[in-house]
Formats: sequence, structure tokens, C-alpha cells
Amino acid sequence: RLELAQFRELAAFAQFSSDLDKETKQRIERGKRLTEVLKQDQYVPMEIEKQVIIIFATINGFLDDVEIEKVKDFEKGLLEFVEEKYKDVLDRIAEEKDITDEGKLKKVIGEFKEKFVG
Repeated sequence: RLELAQFRELAAFAQFSSDLDKETKQRIERGKRLTEVLKQDQYVPMEIEKQVIIIFATINGFLDDVEIEKVKDFEKGLLEFVEEKYKDVLDRIAEEKDITDEGKLKKVIGEFKEKFVG
């Protein structure tokens, strides 16, 4: 929530300023991607553990260099990849209601991103 609130505040500020520093531009771009991953199709709810994974990927910068138009493709691919190869990660998040191994999750997302970009 905090990340999204900061994005909205910066986006509103950016409307009045054309000269933004690199960090501000990066936060605005990340906020755009976060907004995109938070969109869900009507009547197609996403499981909490899947939401956690894609939000984690976004907040930790894995989507920073993914074009906005390709964010949904990245999301779909990542979730399919995790479901097929790392079901234990999904199960653990669902069971424990927390990310207990951030290192493993970052590794899994990084592995998928290499395939997505490559």
C-alpha cells in the first residue's frame, strides 16, 4: 500500500514538473507496473499466494525494465512457471501466509525473468 500511495503522490507531483530526478522517475515507472499487476479480470479472482508472488516481483524491481504493455504477459508467464516448476513455493506461501524464504523466491523470479527476456 505504501509503495502505491507513494507512486500516486509522485505521479500527481510529476504533472507539474518536467525535470524529475532519476529516482523519482524510477519510482513512477515502478508504480505504473504495480498498478498494472493489481488489475484483475472481473469474476476471475487470483489466489492470494499468486498475488503475493507478482507483487513481490514488482516491488523488488524485477519488472522495472519490462514494458508496461508486456507486464500482463510477464505476470501470466511467471505464475505458470512457478506453478509448474516451483509449486512448493506457492504451497508454502498459501500455508504460512508469509514469505519465509525471500532468497528462494528472488531466485525463482530471476530464473523466469532470464527466460522471459532471453
